[in-house]
Amino acid sequence: MTAIRYWKQRLRASAIHLGISLCAATMAAVLVFWLWYPYPYREISGGRSLFILVVAVDIIVGPLVTLIIFNKNKPRRELVSDFMIIGALQVLALGYGLWTVFVARPVYLVYEYDRLSVVHAVDINDGILSKAPPSLQKLPVTGPSLIALRKFKNASEQFDATMQALAGIPLSARSDLWQPYASRTGDVLKSARPVKNLRERFASQAALIDQAISETGRSVDSLRYLPMVDREKVWTVLIDAENAEPLGYFPLDSF
Repeated sequence: MTAIRYWKQRLRASAIHLGISLCAATMAAVLVFWLWYPYPYREISGGRSLFILVVAVDIIVGPLVTLIIFNKNKPRRELVSDFMIIGALQVLALGYGLWTVFVARPVYLVYEYDRLSVVHAVDINDGILSKAPPSLQKLPVTGPSLIALRKFKNASEQFDATMQALAGIPLSARSDLWQPYASRTGDVLKSARPVKNLRERFASQAALIDQAISETGRSVDSLRYLPMVDREKVWTVLIDAENAEPLGYFPLDSF
């Protein structure tokens, strides 16, 4: 009977610890998914999977350690000391995990001549960030902002940028090429294609396409589309046919 009561006490302490950990994880989730990885970036940029990996370990390990070490017969000071150490380790682990998620966050959705590309904070070379327009030199922390790449000045610059892209430095991360999105909306609309063409090319995905169109609240004729590229995934962006504003996103490789 004593052994049963002993384990009940441990399970109760572990459950309380789990509840506290879940509350902390919920607050962290609001920070990550509301500020840093709003839809669709939690999906296309891996925000969801990265957050789950970071938080799951923290949630599991803390209550598990409490289950192992809790002993009500310990002096109160020793129990408090144990919980303070466990709590401090959890806070440090969660803080490091959130920092990792933060530095990997998407910061810009960039019009890149024939597509929209997602750029992450970790992709950007701080050494050339000062070459961006002043308004773009401070990376956003409340979800990606919409920007564009300027036209190349000459063939030599285009060749250099292409070679750097082949070496692993994507054009969209070249802050010396950035400019406000509004300055390139005409080019965006020239690159974008009518949504009715999307239906014709991907007839088997008609239901997915129609749902995305419906969620924008716009007619087919008032929409165009561009591919949306991240590191490993390609989605499609529906944009306004007049001002090039992104209105909807869905998981379809439309290249």
